[in-house]
Amino acid sequence: MVDLQSAQTFHKMSSSSCNSTRSRSDCKGRTSLNSASKSESSQSDDPTLLQLRPTEDVVSSTGSMIVISNRLPFVLQRKKDGSLVRKASAGGLVTAVAPVVINGNGFWVGWPGIHLDNPNEPIPESDPDDISPTTGLKSDKVIVVQIDPVIFDSYYNGCCNATFWPLFHSMPDRANFKREHWKNYVTANKEFAECTLRALRQLPRKNANEVPLIWVHDYHLMLAANWIRQYAEDEGIPCKLGFFLHIPFPPWDIFRLFPWSDEILQGMLACDMIGFHITDYCLNFVDCCQRNLGCRVDRKNLLVEHGGRTVRVRPLPIGIPFERFVELAEKAPKLLSTNQQIILGVDRLDYTKGLVHRLLAFEKLLEKFPEHLEKVSLLQISVPSRTDVKEYQELKEEMDQLVGRINGRFTTPNWSPIRYIYGSLSQNELAAFYRDAAVGLVTPLRDGMNLVAKEFVACQINIPPGVLIVSPFAGAGETMHEALICNPYEIDDASEIIHRALTMPEDERILRMNYLRRREKLNDVNYWTKSFLSAMGSLQTQDDHDEVGSILMPAVTLDDFDEYLAKYIGNSLKLALLLDYDGTLAPIAPHPDLAIIPAETKKVLERLSNLSDVYIAIVSGRNVENVKQMVGIEGITYAGNHGLEILHPDGTKFVHPMPTEFHNKVGELMRQLQETVCRDGAWVENKGALLTFHFRETPHHLRADLESQARKMIEDAGFIVGKAHCAIEAKPPVQWNKGRASIYILRTAFGVDWSERIRIIYVGDDATDEDAMLALKGMAATFRVTSSHIIKTSAERRLPSTDSVLTMLKWVERHLSRRKPSIDPNNYRRNSLAKSVTSAVQIEMSMQVPAGSSPPSPNRLSNTLALPNNSNNSH
Repeated sequence: MVDLQSAQTFHKMSSSSCNSTRSRSDCKGRTSLNSASKSESSQSDDPTLLQLRPTEDVVSSTGSMIVISNRLPFVLQRKKDGSLVRKASAGGLVTAVAPVVINGNGFWVGWPGIHLDNPNEPIPESDPDDISPTTGLKSDKVIVVQIDPVIFDSYYNGCCNATFWPLFHSMPDRANFKREHWKNYVTANKEFAECTLRALRQLPRKNANEVPLIWVHDYHLMLAANWIRQYAEDEGIPCKLGFFLHIPFPPWDIFRLFPWSDEILQGMLACDMIGFHITDYCLNFVDCCQRNLGCRVDRKNLLVEHGGRTVRVRPLPIGIPFERFVELAEKAPKLLSTNQQIILGVDRLDYTKGLVHRLLAFEKLLEKFPEHLEKVSLLQISVPSRTDVKEYQELKEEMDQLVGRINGRFTTPNWSPIRYIYGSLSQNELAAFYRDAAVGLVTPLRDGMNLVAKEFVACQINIPPGVLIVSPFAGAGETMHEALICNPYEIDDASEIIHRALTMPEDERILRMNYLRRREKLNDVNYWTKSFLSAMGSLQTQDDHDEVGSILMPAVTLDDFDEYLAKYIGNSLKLALLLDYDGTLAPIAPHPDLAIIPAETKKVLERLSNLSDVYIAIVSGRNVENVKQMVGIEGITYAGNHGLEILHPDGTKFVHPMPTEFHNKVGELMRQLQETVCRDGAWVENKGALLTFHFRETPHHLRADLESQARKMIEDAGFIVGKAHCAIEAKPPVQWNKGRASIYILRTAFGVDWSERIRIIYVGDDATDEDAMLALKGMAATFRVTSSHIIKTSAERRLPSTDSVLTMLKWVERHLSRRKPSIDPNNYRRNSLAKSVTSAVQIEMSMQVPAGSSPPSPNRLSNTLALPNNSNNSH
């Protein structure tokens, strides 16, 4: 580890192996890290304390703005002579919002960074040489919040930092729930609210169109709006209230752990609009409002009804002063005098930043890819934070030990892999590191947005540029799509992603970085401020509306399927329904014979099969005769064994050819499985072309061993192992699956131009259906039936149960029943056995393929089977 001073001479070192991680304490645009409180401020997570001058493109509000935040946009320090002096803070929030406050003759309410013995001590004006964004904020436009030091410590370090910070970052095991801290949080929020009312009273009352806007910031002040609204209404003072949360908002099952969660929600709902970084946080909040408070919500338009008001919830991702960072990068001196590739990380030393995981991933990189030894270095910059808290002291010690161990393991006479800087950097130094680093590593375990990723992109002015790696658990991971996404918990995968970044071709690096820079330049911090004001209806020269959706709760909410499917299906094209059976139409049962399709589902399918514009195919893992028997509907297509067998409505049948030697192997494999692993409730199902080994009834502690044995036997026999629900399948080694079968079915029924003539819905529930969803991606509306979010799927939507599949089928029936009948209802295969002798012939394609030879191409087979007119009774 090196100190801050060594960073200033870093460019003199011949070996520059570095890891620099700069963390914005909560991905917000905070103002500063203040030593007085030993913690990050509520407005600046910028560990470098950049002095950013105000941007020229100033956004204006229709009415005066009052900003209320835990910290003022500057901190007060006492000089040796006892007088007070301002020390400017920086960050995206201050840079963008301070000019709006100043130009609108508004106020800023917050704590000054120190406790004043004399609450009436005057606040000094800014230094004449100060060029920071707050230079025009006069002392009479600042409302200083004074709170008893004991209460403030309990409110800030106790409730905010020890409870809300870990809880909202989805780390509830680190959170402390103490009633005393909560009481002091309430007390502090009331004090902030009363100070805000003082500012509101001082605003000049102009015309009715210039309603003042109060903008409340962050998790320190989630109750303040409740009292601000109450006080303002009591005194008849009109105002608009907006709130922005700079950290993540957790899902309901985590948020409800907080004993006073209802109070937090109601405090936030006192605002007219609530902003979060990304849509996921918005949806979490809406869900908590419905489940905790019983509010009526509109998830589509992100609305919550509370206290007779409609509260808007909006995703408003914060940006950075992009052009200012570009200017810094252009002027910063070169510090990295080395031919090595530098991986850069910059973070506040906090357990949410994933610093330990990052070092372990870098160690794994050196293990798995030794070609990077002496050619790549990690520069990790860790900014001190909450140094008086034991948890942070232990994290610092762990980081020191880990850096020492990795360096001790890999260091050579001319190179050490990690350069660890514990301290802050100047703006020029940071910009230089951003600019010259080959890889920017932003991998927090959880983060609201993380502006380090955006700053890295802004400073990437070299050609070729570097590569950005972002965690999917940061808000930046949701918006910076061209970055490489890296799960910090997966150490092996993380090392491979770092390797990919280091070896990425130049043209791909340029392409990705160009897209990232274009987006961040457009969506800078001024755009964020403008978006907030627009959503509040307070943007000067506002000529647009709230783009997110309605601002009032609708009388009746629309069906989810109506929103998703109506436009896609339309009113003219035919619809093909491709449906799995087990777990999709019929609930999963202990035994396949017990998986019965519900009577209501069957009736809906029967009615749909009689509609001229609907084509139905059941695509199942069962054998084709069994699935037809279980469904029991005539005039539709059945595909069994994942499409190896297809029975058409006119009686013709397709059986995919299988190498000759596997006909005998199926029986032999079944005998071996029965003798070896068919015990403790496990059994083998013979489906003809394939076998399924079931272990649903096997005790959980025995399943892994039986599955492993069966898997090995299947592979040794030359079959392909397929995963199913509490079962594995032995498939013949042919290039055929539900995806190939689905395309064959559609082409046979509708002709080679099927994709232009029909709309398709595919619904399935397991891994075999993923082949079809992938094959039909972009050409069909696909649904995966699953109650688990762990499952990765290519489907466009998830459905929770077979009941929701029935709801979807009912929607299809309602939608299509409103159409006029098709002129030619028989332009694809249907129940037409009496119409032609040809269609009455069963075409059995179980060809015998000699050992060692390749089976006929499926394309060739389908072309051979097709009747002359594919659009009219085509095979």
